[in-house]
This record gives sequence, C-alpha cells and structure tokens, in this order.
Amino acid sequence: MSVTLEPEIARLALGAVSNVFASLGRYLLCLDDGFRVVHASPQMREMLGGETFGPLEGRPVADLLGKELFGIGAPLREALAAGERREGWRALLQTTHGIRPLSLTAAPLLVDSTGICDPRVKYVVVVLPAEEDHFAAASAPTVLSGLIARSSAMSRIFQLVENLQSSESPVLLTGEAGTGKEVVARAIHEHSLRRRGPFVAVNCSALPPDLLDSELFGHVQGAFTGAVRDRVGRFELAARGTLFLDAIGDLPPATQAKLLRVLEDHQYERLGETQIRATDARVIAASDIDLQEAVEQGTFRKDLYLRLRIVPIEIPPLRARREDIEPLARLLLRRVGERHGRNLKLSPEVIRLFLNYVWPGNVQELETAIEYAVAVTRGSTIQPEDMPAEIVGQPEVVLHADPANDSEAERLRAALETHRWRREETARALGISRATLWRRMRDYNLL
Repeated sequence: MSVTLEPEIARLALGAVSNVFASLGRYLLCLDDGFRVVHASPQMREMLGGETFGPLEGRPVADLLGKELFGIGAPLREALAAGERREGWRALLQTTHGIRPLSLTAAPLLVDSTGICDPRVKYVVVVLPAEEDHFAAASAPTVLSGLIARSSAMSRIFQLVENLQSSESPVLLTGEAGTGKEVVARAIHEHSLRRRGPFVAVNCSALPPDLLDSELFGHVQGAFTGAVRDRVGRFELAARGTLFLDAIGDLPPATQAKLLRVLEDHQYERLGETQIRATDARVIAASDIDLQEAVEQGTFRKDLYLRLRIVPIEIPPLRARREDIEPLARLLLRRVGERHGRNLKLSPEVIRLFLNYVWPGNVQELETAIEYAVAVTRGSTIQPEDMPAEIVGQPEVVLHADPANDSEAERLRAALETHRWRREETARALGISRATLWRRMRDYNLL
C-alpha cells in the first residue's frame, strides 16, 4: 500500500506547495538532476499558453526559461549544480500571450528528512511575474533571445524590445562595430508578430554597388551580363518576416532612392522588368557610422534617414557597460564550448583581465578572445596565459595626447575622415590593428 501511495503523497505535497506560492503570486518549478521539469505550478503553464503550450513535466527547463540561463554551462545552471543559490535573476519570456518579464530565484533542494517530497527533485525555481520597473531596479542579469546583460542601459533596450512586440515600424540600430546590432535585431524579430516568418540579413558593405540592387530586389534573366536566370531578392525572401540591412550607410544613392520607395509604398521592381511587386517585409537597419553626419555631408538621403529611424535604438559600447562583461563572457564561453564539445570555466584572474580591458572591438572582440582561449587552453579552466596578447598586455592607465604630437593627431584624423571613420578600413590603411587604432584615437581624444 505504501509503495503505491508514496508517489501520490509526493504529488499532493508539491501541489499544496504550488498553491501556497500561487497565493503569493509566484509559480514553482521543480527540477531533477538533469534539469528537467518534475513539477510545475498549473499557473505557470497557463502563463506560457495553456493547452497550446503542452505539458511541462519532463521537458528541459532550458526550453521554458532559455538556454542563456539553463543550457549546459549557463551561469544559473552552473551555480545550482555547484550547490549555490541565486536570487532575482531576470528573463523576458516569450509566451503565446506576448512577452512576460520574470524574476527567478533558484536553489538546490535541501535534504528532505520527511520522505514526502518527490525524490527526483534536486532543484527548485520560484518564478515571479515582474513589472517593467523591476529591470531597472535589479542588479542580476536579464536574458533575452541570445542577449544577456545587467546594465541599466541594456535593460532599457530590453524593455524597448518588449514594447515593440506589436509594432511594424522600421527600427534603426546604431552603435560601434561589434556591439551586437544583429543580435538585437534578431531579438526584435523573435519577439514581434513576425517571429514565425523569416529573418533575412544583408550586409550592405559586403556587396559591390552593381550587385546590391539585384541582391535586394532580385532580377530577371538577361537583366545584365551574367544574369542567366531569374533571381529572387531579399525583400521577397523576407515576406511576412524581417529584413535586416546592416551597414546601411554604405548604400549607393540610387539604391537609397529605391529603398525609400519600398518604405513609403511597399513596392519595388526586379532589375530588368517593369512589373510592380508588393512587399510586406519589415525593415530593421543598422549603422556604425553617424548617419546624421552623413546626411549633413550629402552622402545619405535625409528623407530615407527619417523613414528608417522611426524607432532609433543606440547600443552603447562594451566599455560603457562594464557590468555586462562577466555575464556576457560566461554566455559566450558556453556557446563556444558547445561548438568545440568542451565544458570550460573562466578563472577569476581572466574575469579581472576582461574588466580591465577597453574592448575596442566590443562584444565581437570578446567572443573572438574566448574562441582563441578555447582553442589553446589544455585545462578545464581558462587562465590569463590562454588570452590573446593584446588583452594580457593592455595597460590600465589611460594615456593622454602630448601637445607636441599634434601633427600625428591630424594625420590620424585625416585617415579616419578619408575612410568615413570606419575603424577597420582605417586600421588596414595605416597598417595597424584595430586595437592599436582605438588606443591612438583615445590618446588623441578622437573617440
């Protein structure tokens, strides 16, 4: 009799505890040692989408609350596995009813001396639906569609992504190269009404001007030399989805005019034909140059600029949000480690190096440094000696320009202006690395 009653007693006990939490506006998730759901408050399932979401029991918790928190090697999962408790971690959860901000508290389950609790339960997660102002006040990381941050600047961007979930307006993302503009664009797409449609990305600086129109709008056979068959353009591929136009400042004037027509009339023509085609693709554009300055210089259309920046979002450089560095580094290490089949950790000394470095290449440079470390390290914990030389040798003291070196500062400014302040091109022209260029720009107050 006791053998058949014990599972039922455990189920009833968890149900009673869930009801207690529900009366306080909180939901309970119980996980096994493989981080699969053993028990979930019924209200949790209702929040996710009820019957349309399906049963929660038996599913990996990462499917519910995100791999950024609960995937293999993710920070919250690692803390629980190490027997540690975490409070006030934040997540923006995509449900069938829209985005819900959540606050998570998680801990290993203490040894149950009563024998009533389900023996499979090893960890408990308490979920609290949170208000938007919770994100501004809390200090724990927030996760959103591949993004993780704890800075107030990024929390505001996360809130904006949430506010845009029902919007179809164009978005213009600005910020230095490597800040993660495409990742933010994908987050906007994945939390929009178009999330079931395609996300199509185009780097406008990677294509020669004579091929860019064909890439965007398509062409018909014989439209130009080499056009041996019809080609579908990216606007057509992005139907019912999102078209991400990176490096939008590199569009030639003729293509700018065509893009303006698409934004205003939602119409375009393939190269070589007169048939007018309609598009419903939503446009998200990005630029790491100052488009307002480009408008003033006459290299970018003002009317197109105004149409693109209906919703402007500026992503701050990594050096301006240092509180994001550690959670970002751990997230990137998990991703890189998965690709290489390795489960690695960062030593405290490496974290200090990361916090002291200026990251001229932003998140992209951080990921590159971690890729390098994963490739060269032989142990299970990444140490300073596994880091690229520029990170280990970066001086912490900020230097200031010597007035006697004005000619060098002017030469550097001239090179930057020649290459429209694109650091990668300027560094290549000067024969130096981007990190060296950034340091010289800092020394001469050219940032």
